[in-house]
Amino acid sequence: MVARNEPQYDADEILEGIRDWVLTESPTVHVEGVNLMMDKAVQAMERLGAEITREPGRDGYGDIVLGRVPGRQEGPGVLVLGHLDTVHMVGTLDDQLPFRREGDKVYGPGIYDMKGGMFTAYYALRQLLRAGETPELPVTFMFISDEEVGSPSNQKRIEEVARAHKCVLVPEPAKGETGRLVTGRYAFLRFTVHVSGKSAHAGSQLARGRSAIAEMARQIIAIEDLTNKETGVTYSVGTIEGGTFVNVVPIQCSAQVLAVAPFAEALDEIRANMAVIEPFNADCSVTVEPGVVRPLFEASEGTMALYEQAETIAAEIGFDPGHGPSGGGSDGNFTGALGIPTLDGMGLMGDGAHTHEEHVLYSSMVPRAKLLAGMFRTLE
Repeated sequence: MVARNEPQYDADEILEGIRDWVLTESPTVHVEGVNLMMDKAVQAMERLGAEITREPGRDGYGDIVLGRVPGRQEGPGVLVLGHLDTVHMVGTLDDQLPFRREGDKVYGPGIYDMKGGMFTAYYALRQLLRAGETPELPVTFMFISDEEVGSPSNQKRIEEVARAHKCVLVPEPAKGETGRLVTGRYAFLRFTVHVSGKSAHAGSQLARGRSAIAEMARQIIAIEDLTNKETGVTYSVGTIEGGTFVNVVPIQCSAQVLAVAPFAEALDEIRANMAVIEPFNADCSVTVEPGVVRPLFEASEGTMALYEQAETIAAEIGFDPGHGPSGGGSDGNFTGALGIPTLDGMGLMGDGAHTHEEHVLYSSMVPRAKLLAGMFRTLE
């Protein structure tokens, strides 16, 4: 028989809260939508009786919200770190990815990465408090607005806040069929490649021109061919922009490159490769602009101690998550790279992040809420 003050967990209640968050579309570039999500984060923290701080966005991005709930012990506590921006543009709900449930799968933009996880973490703490319990350590939620573009405006703030905490839990998506937890993350490097050509009329004077787009096409193939499947070092071009009118030989073209480094030596290798790019056409010029870097997060003793605690709690619930590094980046890269014990992948199970098949598993909602609540209850 369940004890009177034992926290209760209701999957339908979790789902309804997640639905509310997912129906507010919040791609990183849509500051109004992101800030509407921050309004919801404030409301959630108010329900916890948290001490709330809302910090204005910087560099054209949305606000961030922090909410602190006291624990039995004073001093450095637990930081729950996650983002409310998504990669899905406004209108995705109406067309390619409507919110819906099909059996165990619940679909929606950003539901897996990572509104579902952040709501579930909030719900887990709320249920503890409803049952009259207090977390052992203070718990602070930090809601980030620009993670999907590398957290360029918030990295320093994330690091500053994390240093004041004992450990970090990141409710990013769980991995694989077991809901694997993430104890390390590969480094990510972003670059913008700029090509300049020579303009001309594309109909009557094509030979006079030098197409920046044609040059970029060759560069993209060469850059992506640097990928090494054996070592896991990858290069991917995600966006390209250039040209003005179809009858004008394009003089400018730019492309964004994402490179992934699964080990420390690969960082220098990637930088060196991107620094020596030369034009195929001598009449064109190519420059490479380094961008945001997510540092390498390798498992520390503190991170593994967090995992062992989570593994024990999961066993009591009835599952064995397992753990390992992940190729997907998160704000946990920053905290883990600082050596702060960080356990990532604490969110919901599912699949399809960043695609029109993005979904979470309804069956994972209660177990993951219980796991998070168990961590809040026992971390000391």
